[in-house]
Amino acid sequence: MGHPPGEPDRADGVTGPDLLFLWGTPRSMSTAFLRMMLERGDHEVFHEPFSSIVVQGRTEVGDHTVTSHDELLKHLEDRAMDHPVFVKETTEYDYLGNGGDRIPQVGRHTFIIRDPRRVIPSHYAMNADMVCEEIGYGHLVEMARRVREVTGEQPYVVEAEELLTDAAGAIERYCRGAGIPFLASSLSWRAGDQEVWSRTSQWHRDAAGSTGFTRSERAYRSTTENDRFLYDCYWHHRPDYNVLRKWARSVV
Repeated sequence: MGHPPGEPDRADGVTGPDLLFLWGTPRSMSTAFLRMMLERGDHEVFHEPFSSIVVQGRTEVGDHTVTSHDELLKHLEDRAMDHPVFVKETTEYDYLGNGGDRIPQVGRHTFIIRDPRRVIPSHYAMNADMVCEEIGYGHLVEMARRVREVTGEQPYVVEAEELLTDAAGAIERYCRGAGIPFLASSLSWRAGDQEVWSRTSQWHRDAAGSTGFTRSERAYRSTTENDRFLYDCYWHHRPDYNVLRKWARSVV
């Protein structure tokens, strides 16, 4: 995996830190996506380090304990000068407005979206005290817009539903958009918990039990059709979801 500092082995030929981000709302299949990246074995993988700083006041990057988003970015950049780094993060929090204003300027940013009619009941089943804002589509689309402003290019957006209907095609397109090699062998893996997500393992039982991108048939008692709070939450987030859905479908 390693190579000389300052000369990352980039599939897109660009020099600089080899740092790839995936942003998604909670319950968007982003942890299953991270499991696929672990299976690849060619990236050092970080699971939700920004939210760890929000929740715990700290996160670990190698041997370093960091306590701010800017400090986290600097350590991620340093590691990505030596080998490829992948960071998966969820957007229930506003990182841009809380010390993370430099995030869009660092690395390559990609996004994953899932229909809020699936995301919201799944999140509510895990956290009945949730507030609507923490579902995170507003923060997600703001991050994507800021990335577009900084780079001048529309970032790559993958729809989680495509991982269920055509995983190979969806991941091959993602890899092309993200500038990394497509590895078909990474589409299946052994079930089991992973140390990288141990802080929030109770949220990742589906990912831990999976051996690939598979559809959960779980039915939820409260849905956006039968619960007024979840219904209102859906209509609150639907416009932002649709923005990113259009971006996803504009990629040829």
